[in-house]
Amino acid sequence: MDLEASALEWFWNPNFWLPPGVQWKDFEPTDKVRFANYRDGGYAITSAICILCVRFLVERKFLIPLGKWLGVGQTKQPDLLSSVHYPHTNQLEKAYESFGGKVPSNVIADLAKRTDMEIRSIERWLRVRSAAKNNEAKLRKFSECGWRCFYYTISFSFGVFVLWDKPWFWDINHCWIGYPFQAVPDDVWWYCCLGAGYYCSVLMSIGFDIKRKDFWEMFVHHVATMLLMCVTWLSNLTRIGSIFLILHDCADIFLEAAKMCKYANYRKLCDVLFVCFTLVWIVTRLGIYPFSVINSLLFKAPAIISIFPVFYFLISMALVLQVLHVIWSYYILKIVAKAVFCGKVPISE
Repeated sequence: MDLEASALEWFWNPNFWLPPGVQWKDFEPTDKVRFANYRDGGYAITSAICILCVRFLVERKFLIPLGKWLGVGQTKQPDLLSSVHYPHTNQLEKAYESFGGKVPSNVIADLAKRTDMEIRSIERWLRVRSAAKNNEAKLRKFSECGWRCFYYTISFSFGVFVLWDKPWFWDINHCWIGYPFQAVPDDVWWYCCLGAGYYCSVLMSIGFDIKRKDFWEMFVHHVATMLLMCVTWLSNLTRIGSIFLILHDCADIFLEAAKMCKYANYRKLCDVLFVCFTLVWIVTRLGIYPFSVINSLLFKAPAIISIFPVFYFLISMALVLQVLHVIWSYYILKIVAKAVFCGKVPISE
């Protein structure tokens, strides 16, 4: 117990988390003033679980039926996987799953001997099975994009509603003026709790979602954002935390909507939405974020507040996000360049 107590005391050392001379007891809430509190972490976990439940309902009850209605992942060919056509479906399915759809020719020959089927018939079954799996994956991708579009729209709209009358939304210097004793309004508390809960839910579900080409970039992004939200909350830096959230929500609304249109074969609408996404991305991720937020962290904040160790960690996470923004911007500009020559936007799945 002494070792555990010592470890907790070392971890929660106020000299690391808080400005010089400030103690945790200084942030005890009262009837009139509410500060960010490390005990509120449980609310983020609860929020994450609630968000996952909402996601399940939205995808199952609305997005998947919508995708099917739009014809996402649907083909006009007959069900060639039926046991009427292929009486040895179980053996073929087992071989397909064992090799991840890429069944070697020697295994196909062995299957032909054991099932008394022609090799050409087995190869045809494997092609149709792969097509069916791809169609199923496309519908899942549509529903996942739909969920993210739904969440980002709600979150961004709520963020604008919450921050519109807050002074730091219009002048980022107010993120530092009066720090660390900045009361957290109830609406800002709920907005940050929702944001932390969402990124926590993403990390909970990342192993179940379809793995995309930028999986590791997205994983690093979500981890960095989650750590950033934790740091800003624990050190009562909720004002800059709320700015991080709203800047990272707005562009993704258009990107996810564009992907949904691509899966549903609405190419013109997809192209228009991708143009909107590119413009918003450039303004927020390559304009406001580096030249306002990061500039404020590096140069303006040190002139107003006393810098403490965890603040450097906050800066490092903000820079990690900016590096990812630059990497993704490179891919986005490549897509734009291809669109100029090809006449359509080749959005990566």
